[in-house]
Amino acid sequence: MATERRVRVRFAPSPTGPLHMGGVRTALYNYLFARHHGGDFILRIEDTDSHRYVPGAEQYIIDSLKWCGITVDEGIEQGGPHAPYRQSERKEIYLKYALQLVESGHAYYAFDTPEALDTLRAGAEARGEAFSYNHKVREGLDTSLRLSPEEVKERIGRGDQWVIRFKMPENEEVHMNDLIRGDVTINTSTLDDKVLYKSADSLPTYHLANIVDDHLMEITHVIRGEEWLPSLPLHYLLYRAFGWSDTQPRFAHLPLLLKPTGKGKLSKRDGDKMGFPVFPLQWTSPEGEVSRGYREDGYFPEAFINMLALLGWNPGGEQEIFSMEELIRLFSLERVGKAGARFDPEKAKWFNAQYLRSKSDEELGALLLPILREHGVENCCIFLASKIAGLMKERAKFMNDFWDLTSYFFFAPQEYDEKVAAKYWKGDNPARIAELKEVLASVGDFTVENTEKATREWIEANGLSMGQIMNSLRLALVGAGKGPGMFDVCELLGKEETLARIDRALERLGK
Repeated sequence: MATERRVRVRFAPSPTGPLHMGGVRTALYNYLFARHHGGDFILRIEDTDSHRYVPGAEQYIIDSLKWCGITVDEGIEQGGPHAPYRQSERKEIYLKYALQLVESGHAYYAFDTPEALDTLRAGAEARGEAFSYNHKVREGLDTSLRLSPEEVKERIGRGDQWVIRFKMPENEEVHMNDLIRGDVTINTSTLDDKVLYKSADSLPTYHLANIVDDHLMEITHVIRGEEWLPSLPLHYLLYRAFGWSDTQPRFAHLPLLLKPTGKGKLSKRDGDKMGFPVFPLQWTSPEGEVSRGYREDGYFPEAFINMLALLGWNPGGEQEIFSMEELIRLFSLERVGKAGARFDPEKAKWFNAQYLRSKSDEELGALLLPILREHGVENCCIFLASKIAGLMKERAKFMNDFWDLTSYFFFAPQEYDEKVAAKYWKGDNPARIAELKEVLASVGDFTVENTEKATREWIEANGLSMGQIMNSLRLALVGAGKGPGMFDVCELLGKEETLARIDRALERLGK
């Protein structure tokens, strides 16, 4: 009986720009699958497309995975038994395998110039056809299929540029299995002869490099985006051509992330238009263009990951909040859907709010302190910050919300809401607030319980309306008509500041 192979998956992005949240989801699903099965998660940088390489993109990918809590077992930083993990450092490997395919008759040299190919395309368009470099035309083109071995050798020797193309079998049914989409069958006559290797830059194309690397790195499962599904027949045939079918990985193609409204996949343009980030971290392009990131927008990485996990995967049941450990325990490709998953930016905010509210008051207090310092509050202790954060966390979705929600705890109002003042600072209400000031001044231990008891007794003794008095007091202390319970505010402000603010309101708003 064959020994079951250890699960090994890879996330293999190209450093052609910032990592899109769809790419993060692909990395996450690979990571969850590996951890669920006790296997390895490998990060491989596929930088063979030198023309599209963007400086800084590789480090951005690494930093993004770290922020998300997706830990890498083998990769550029970690090393590993199959190093190097950057394809540009492996380029000597690929030519050997490309030549092996030529020698076995599964591939051939093509010497067509770009100008010759443009002429062929233009001719096909003039006939109302689409040009395809396939079994119908390859024998008549400038390839090693019609040239003698001596001519091929001579042309390579004199420096003619060439590519190696896969020789697609003619009229063969390729039967494939996808772990998400089931059985798929394609006839090879509908496929063209893809380029595998280019002499111009001595680099392979994606198709050759990823097959060779996945084989050498002993990858057992390839979990990647739906956009690679059309390449699956070629990849199956490449494994067969190399004689690697017995160790070929199993494939799973993930559904697209769809834009919030309308048709099509989620793009940066949608985020720019609708006001949400599509990248995990802020990105500054080489040209200086800045794109928003979830981290800089105030999202907790756990909330971002939780939200992403449920875009395409359904664990069953009503539960929506999952720790990374729970995601690992529950994840399976069988519960990943085929249909695209629509992104909802408001739901993303909801997830962040849930994680914010689940944090202890002390955790939030520690996060609040640097925000306070940014706004000039230097003398707030962790105890007070924690009390304020705990009082206000049900009203916040992001830590960045806290300053607007809590600034009045640190600075007396400079202005008073005119609509609230017109409604509650009228008649004998100001005089009553002046009386309440004296009541509060008589309270010794200025706790919530004591201030509330004294205030309620005074209101009842004078036959006053609790709502009218409390709203007038709120205006005096906060400057607005909303906020937490007034006795909580009094306690946090302290007796001296509470009385001073009442005096200030009486002076500014009039008695």
